[in-house]
Amino acid sequence: MSPAPDERDRIRAAMDRILQGTPQHSNGALTVVALAQEAGVPRNALTQRHLDLKNNFYAQVKERGQPTDAEARLRLQVVRLKELRQKDKAELAQLRTDVEALVRVVNQLASENRQLREDPASHSVVRAFPVR
Repeated sequence: MSPAPDERDRIRAAMDRILQGTPQHSNGALTVVALAQEAGVPRNALTQRHLDLKNNFYAQVKERGQPTDAEARLRLQVVRLKELRQKDKAELAQLRTDVEALVRVVNQLASENRQLREDPASHSVVRAFPVR
């Protein structure tokens, strides 16, 4: 399948529309997928046949100093993951504190149980349960 004769012109026009913020056939994202959709060409036309146009597009996006949509999404995800990590860190610290408290309680109960088994007569009414 050979490319359409006006494919490069359509890609250039689509680049201009996207970079000006007036897309007609795509969501206007600063990505190759949106550029291909805007130009009405398959994505592989940009990734295989017209690499120079794709690279030119990304260079113009970079010159604008605006992060790409993918970069913005990743930055947002990084923020969410950092918040989640902080929450997990706090929860882990609480769980460690709880474990220490529970260990102390278990040790205290084991000690009291041992004392009761050793000298049941010193306590008022103690009923020994069968040991399994």
